[in-house]
Amino acid sequence: MTRIPVVENIMSANDQIAAENRARLDAAGVYALNVMASPGAGKTALIEETVKRLAGRLRLGVIEGDLATSLDAERTEAAGAVSVQINTGGNCHLEGWMVRDALARLPLADLDLVIVENVGNLVCPSGWALGTHRRVLVASVPEGDDKPYKYPTMYHGVDTLVINKIDLLPYVTFDMERFRRGVETLNPGLTTFALSCRTGDGLDAWVTWLAEQVAVYRAERAEAAR
Repeated sequence: MTRIPVVENIMSANDQIAAENRARLDAAGVYALNVMASPGAGKTALIEETVKRLAGRLRLGVIEGDLATSLDAERTEAAGAVSVQINTGGNCHLEGWMVRDALARLPLADLDLVIVENVGNLVCPSGWALGTHRRVLVASVPEGDDKPYKYPTMYHGVDTLVINKIDLLPYVTFDMERFRRGVETLNPGLTTFALSCRTGDGLDAWVTWLAEQVAVYRAERAEAAR
């Protein structure tokens, strides 16, 4: 009988911190993404390629969420981003307070875009707001075309979908039409990119679109400040 109010209080507190995170980002004029996926879908590879291809155009910061190690932060740092590692110590998702503490370690005044790489999981991260402006899901071809049907909450709750590892389509059983039907049922008109971080196919479209989103955000912030 007492568990429901406790959960509601925890979620309410998280939402409040997420709102504070958003306010902090907006005060600095920094656009932010929450990138989610199952383990091995290619989140870090996508972020690495994004950082490399936006070099000289946008200044990027990355917040890496993992159960342990700093391996992903080291990869994104090597790609050219300012990176902060969060080790959750067993927690299956990032929470607002974790991102709040990580934002305090980033030079927001010197950044244009912050990418938060959430813990690899298709269940827990969907329920926790972090304060980012957009929620991106990375799905990969080897995972199978049934994921929208098995994890509807995740697919319903995101703003953008990246289908990664399309170079493997000739070698695995993956029905793209079935996959897209499942996505469309849950999230009609979802902005979607099909690409391969290994071959580079489709990456230009993704990076161009992302740069445009940052530009639109900046323009809206400038207009609001007038």
